[in-house]
This record gives sequence, C-alpha cells and structure tokens, in this order.
Amino acid sequence: MSTLFTGRRDFLKHAGMMGSIAMMAGLPGDAAAFGDGEGSVIHDAVVPQQAEEKPRYHIKFAVCGMSHDHIYGMVGAIQRGGGELVSAWGGEPDKLAAFTKRFPDVRIVKTQEEILHDPSVQLVLSSQIANERAPLGIRAMKLGKDFLSDKPGITTLEQLAEVRKTIAETKRIYAILYSERLEVRAAVYAGNLIQQGAIGKVIQTINIAPHQVVQRKGDAGGGSGRPDWFWNPEQYGGILCDIGSHQVDQFLYYTGSKQAEVVESQIANIRHPDHPQFQDFGDMVLRGDRGLGYVRLDWFTPDGLGTWGDGRLFILGTDGYIEIRKYTNVAVSRQGNNLFLVDSKSARYIDCNQMPLPFGPEFVADVVNRTHTAQDQEECLLAAELVIKAQMNAKRVMLKD
Repeated sequence: MSTLFTGRRDFLKHAGMMGSIAMMAGLPGDAAAFGDGEGSVIHDAVVPQQAEEKPRYHIKFAVCGMSHDHIYGMVGAIQRGGGELVSAWGGEPDKLAAFTKRFPDVRIVKTQEEILHDPSVQLVLSSQIANERAPLGIRAMKLGKDFLSDKPGITTLEQLAEVRKTIAETKRIYAILYSERLEVRAAVYAGNLIQQGAIGKVIQTINIAPHQVVQRKGDAGGGSGRPDWFWNPEQYGGILCDIGSHQVDQFLYYTGSKQAEVVESQIANIRHPDHPQFQDFGDMVLRGDRGLGYVRLDWFTPDGLGTWGDGRLFILGTDGYIEIRKYTNVAVSRQGNNLFLVDSKSARYIDCNQMPLPFGPEFVADVVNRTHTAQDQEECLLAAELVIKAQMNAKRVMLKD
C-alpha cells in the first residue's frame, strides 16, 4: 500500500513506526531539496508479495566448468524453474570441492565429454574460464543441447561468428546469464515499470558498476582470492567485455534498441602494477537506435562498503526517471533492491525485495517449448558484440601520479 507524506517529519515518524531503515533511502537532509513543497514523497514498503511461479516443466541439466562462483546463482535460477541438476565437471580441484560440498548428491564426472555425450542432459551450464565458454557452448549445441553461459559468454568476434553460425545450423539456444538485470529483483521491476510507461520513452541509461577484487564472502567471485586467469585479459576478456557485458545488456533492454554502436571507450590500469595487463578502470559511451547509454566500470570498491560493489542504474525517460541501488543503500542500509521513481506527480521509493525472479522458470520453459521468452537471442548476442568491439577499440589511458 502506498502512503502519501507532505512533510519530512511525518515521513520520518512513519518510517520509525514501520521499523524500516530502507524506507528512508535517498531522503534529502533538507525537505526543501524536493523543491517548493508542492511535490509528494511516496513510500511503498514493498512491492506486494508475489509468490514465485511454481515450475511448470522439468528438465535435466549439468554443470560443465565452474571457474567462477557465479555458477551457484546460475544453478539456483534453473532449479527454481524446474531443472534437475544431474551431473557436474570442474577443472579446478578447489572449485570442485566447494561445489561438491554444496551439492553433495550430484554425480561428479571426470571429463566434459561425459556430460556433452549424455543424452539425458538437455541443458549445459558453464562458468569456466571466460574465453573457453563459447567453444564449449558450440560443442554442446552441435551435440543437441542448449547452453547457458556465465558472462561474458563470448570474448572474440571469431567466437561470436561461430556461435551465430551454430545457432542457425542447430536451432539450439545460446544464452548468457546477465545476472545484474535478470537476477536482481529491482532491475526486473524497473523493466515492468518501463513497459507500463511509468517514465515515458527511455532516453538514456547510465550504469555505474564498481567491483571488489577480494571479497569476504558470497558468490560474486572473489571470496577465496582471484585465480591467475583473472588477471589475463586474453582469458577474462578485458574489463569492458567482462563486467561491461552486464551493463550493455541493460542498455539494450531498457532502451529497446535493436541496433547500436560504441561511440568511444577507454581502459586503464591505475593501481595494479604487479599485473600490468590487468584493467581496473574502463568506461564507454553507447548510441542505440532507440536510446543512449554510458557505462563506468572499476575494481576499486573499498572494504568499508560492506558488499562487493555499489552498483547503480539510472534510467532517464521523457516523463520521469528511475534510479536503482542494487546491492546496498550506502550509509543508510545494507539492504539491496532499492528503486526510486520520480515522475510529474511524486518521488517514490520502492523496496523490491519481494519481487519474483522470472528468468529461471521462463528459461526452462524456453528449453522445453523452443521459445525465447526469458532472453531474446539476438539481443543477448548484440550485447556480446558491442562489448567485444568496445574492448578491441578502447583507448588505453595512462594517468600521472
């Protein structure tokens, strides 16, 4: 239920009664910051509880490579959709041991071929070293299986051409789990709002995507330090291709662009001299046929934040704008999925933590029904193409101390 507040004091009083720090997110220190007092501040404590969709289908899937801990989120999404994890292969003993501890009942196989040639496996998931994902997916598709890759799913234009060729020949699905949109509840709800016309026509997206090299916990990838391949751009794809793929996917989706180009891009290694080829900063400007975009990426999240990155998304429309604070509400609350909507009538805060995540059920249904509801195949690959080109053409910048 939405509640209308015309003064900051009433708003804070109500917030205290509700016991929710998150509802104060983004509130200016001075009520005058909202203008002349004629505007309204609306707080939606939560998006009304919506039950996760019960799986309508059942498929058998396998994990073939788990170099990045994103594999756990990928497995969770498919299991929510009705997928049964039947087997797994991993090339790194430490990663395989951790995976086996979490999924003790899953059959561990000795080779990738055992999975690829298993006729019962309908879908293969992989988060192995980034530049090895596309060749694996191509093999899987040629053997009659659909493929879900961690991002980046493709690291070169040659790989991209072969993926597109194999899709055309086999009619299989090559999906990339851009989790910062597909598995973030506030990002899902932003898409719903835009489809309803809440902010008019989308003009621009701005993505700020800071990351942390060494994390203390969680499945974001750095909880146990970083492997050697993490520092090698040939293997991980480079900063724009790697973590930038999340952001370009969002740009295409929210603007509705079917064609797009990279206007300019740049990369830098500012604070990692022990790894001279590594890139710890990058940004790019995008121009689509239906909207514009800007992306900033970095590996400078400090420990004081309390999570792996203060990811922000700003969506500008002709009739309003949306901001998402995805993983934390810095210095206010560690709760994520904070959405702010401003239009001609009000400034609204919406807690999106009760939103369902539709990707898993929709993707499993796509595997069964040979559809592309969960992810548009062309949009998925266009995002990959754009970040590869951004990486290839990026200007390398050197900053003076």
